[in-house]
Amino acid sequence: MKHLSRFLFAMLFLLSFSAANAQDKNNPWAVFIGTNAVDVYPVGQPAPQGPFFDEFFNANDHWNILPAPTVLGVGRYIGDGFSFTATGSLNTISKFGSNTNPITGEETTNRVADLTYFAVDGLISYSIGEALSWGKVDPYLGVGGGYTWVDDIGAGTLNGSAGIKYWFNDNFGFNVQTVYKHAFEDYLPNHFQHSAGIMLKFGGKDSDGDGIYDKDDKCPDVPGLAQFDGCPDSDGDGIPDAEDACPYEAGLAEFNGCPDTDGDGVPDKDDKCPTVAGLKALDGCPDSDGDGIADGDDKCPNEAGPKENNGCPWPDRDGDGVLDKDDQCPDLAGPASNQGCPEVTEEVKKTLNDYAKTILFDTGKSSIKTESEKVLKDIIAIINEYPTAKFSVEGHTDSVGSAANNLKLSKERAASVMQYLIQNGVGSSRLSSEGFGQDKPIASNKTAAGRSVNRRVEINLAN
Repeated sequence: MKHLSRFLFAMLFLLSFSAANAQDKNNPWAVFIGTNAVDVYPVGQPAPQGPFFDEFFNANDHWNILPAPTVLGVGRYIGDGFSFTATGSLNTISKFGSNTNPITGEETTNRVADLTYFAVDGLISYSIGEALSWGKVDPYLGVGGGYTWVDDIGAGTLNGSAGIKYWFNDNFGFNVQTVYKHAFEDYLPNHFQHSAGIMLKFGGKDSDGDGIYDKDDKCPDVPGLAQFDGCPDSDGDGIPDAEDACPYEAGLAEFNGCPDTDGDGVPDKDDKCPTVAGLKALDGCPDSDGDGIADGDDKCPNEAGPKENNGCPWPDRDGDGVLDKDDQCPDLAGPASNQGCPEVTEEVKKTLNDYAKTILFDTGKSSIKTESEKVLKDIIAIINEYPTAKFSVEGHTDSVGSAANNLKLSKERAASVMQYLIQNGVGSSRLSSEGFGQDKPIASNKTAAGRSVNRRVEINLAN
């Protein structure tokens, strides 16, 4: 075979071309290896050739076949369903149409001496299967051109093709194709060339080895899942790591992939009490008594109380209905109208004045006699029972002597009693003193008994 060296050279060239330009898109390259059959008969030419497509499948009489790998093609996917394929093929022509016996009318195969057939062709094809998303079954149509030699005669050809591929998997398939070759020179016959063989797609790059080619892999350097376009989901919660706020803890979509262990609607990353159901307003912590203070910060978690008292209810030690915080007398019961302090009753007022009237002074002086100390202590005890009440110490005299001296003496005696009370535990802010001299008698000054009653000290509730 004169053109065997050409065929071998073409094979090496096509293989080197494919290896040098692979791995830039998802399996963009395909290699075809198969056998071919050349049929010069059904091409619409006079005898020994015949009408178009006449006896198109008469392989026995018209097809020239070499039972060996005689076709090598390399294809490159261009895009949008289009591919370019370069093919080299080799054959031997011994059947050249049919001869008709003029007497009997019978047709016999026209045989010639074995002629070497060699062709190099280029073809642009369009995938109908890809356009219709047929998957494994991929019919296609193509157009192209080439150069064909029969022995030492060669000419260019215009080619049209139709074929079908069947892919067993993403890389391996079977291809059947027929090509009509119209020669530009009369000395080369028009002819059909049929081929069948296996195809191998390759050239896709998968850097991370996750089965998703880099072209379609949004995370080409990290193994991932097809459902996430090649990106990982480390915690397996159905949310890709890039969109997962907690990529290493399985969580919920509503919390951007973060878990909510206690199911309180607050994700663990924001939950100060992640294992105990709580309230969003309290960063996921519980409030057992509903007072708005998280149990962890509540000194009385089971009793509602104000924040100002650390979550505990305000006490009312004296049980008077006035809370200690508002009660000026927290240990003495009293009405709210008197800020929780006991009120000075008329009976108490009378008792104070009965005691006060018994206070004795040295004659004509403001000094208190020692025998009055007991009654003064009793007065102090009564006053201290009413810690918020204010009292006025009032001095009075009889009419003996001048009015001026009597007024002065009454003031001094009232002040003397007030000082005694202050020195013995009564707050100074609660006391005042005043003297009225002989102006407010409560009995007649004409009798000794009356004058004795008028010389007095009174302790009254101040307004």
